[in-house]
Amino acid sequence: MSHDHARYPEAGKGKKRLVQAILITGAWFVIELAGGIYANSLALMADAAHMLTDLCALGLSLFALHISGRPATHEKTYGYHRAEILAALANGIFLVLIGLYIFYEAWHRFQDPPEVKSIPMLTVAVTGLAANLATAALLFGSRKESLNLRGAFLHVSADTLGSMGAIIAGILIWTRGWNLADPVVSVVVGALVLYSSWKLVSESVDVLLEATPGHLDIDRILQDMGRVRGVVSVHDLHVWSISTRTQAMSCHAVMKKGEDAGIILQELSRLMREKYGIEHTTIQMEPEGWRLHGGDTLVHLSDP
Repeated sequence: MSHDHARYPEAGKGKKRLVQAILITGAWFVIELAGGIYANSLALMADAAHMLTDLCALGLSLFALHISGRPATHEKTYGYHRAEILAALANGIFLVLIGLYIFYEAWHRFQDPPEVKSIPMLTVAVTGLAANLATAALLFGSRKESLNLRGAFLHVSADTLGSMGAIIAGILIWTRGWNLADPVVSVVVGALVLYSSWKLVSESVDVLLEATPGHLDIDRILQDMGRVRGVVSVHDLHVWSISTRTQAMSCHAVMKKGEDAGIILQELSRLMREKYGIEHTTIQMEPEGWRLHGGDTLVHLSDP
């Protein structure tokens, strides 16, 4: 018996881009942390802290991408696709923690704004922005391949916002001497980080809870299946995501007496594959009038 599933050639490109992103991010983390400490800038140090978590997140994404490519086994019949979902969830949680930490540090700086060296802060922030833009450009083309790669892209995007915020704060401190610009900008960046992480976390949780994918409408699927010739009703319909690239469906279909179960099954499978992009379908055919255990009768679909 085989458990083979589709392989995705774009995964190799995603791995290569992640490795390049890790190298760039690692180099600029060291530079930005040193610059933040020297300039006494929370905006820079917050961005450097975010870069450190980016290194962890990008490494986790790379590891998950490698693990998810393993073949399915008798013990794990769907393979390791969910490893990428777990990585995406971890990345989302890291982003939330980063946002909360930035708020915490900003609160203390509002109470007692420290002196910030604006010129070193600006210099490091500008170079950091260049590094973040280069990394974001690397991951931009892979962001739609999976939640895992989108999580990595969001981490880098949040870092890009952090660098932009540090530049704005540096200009305000340099031109107006307003040291409060550092925590103010940090709060704005923290809010953007929290906002960007929320959708990633919620979508990851939905996949793990096997919720119906957001782009699929159960009522419409039921109506379309009910229109297939020979189908009386459909019940126990379940649609879920194995990974962000793979959906699955199972149901029981009641057919009219005298109809060919093989033809109906073929039409239902074709409908799921061609209209809804669902390749993994499990459809149990049941004859009309068949009674469930306990004497309950099947409920027919109402006409749309």
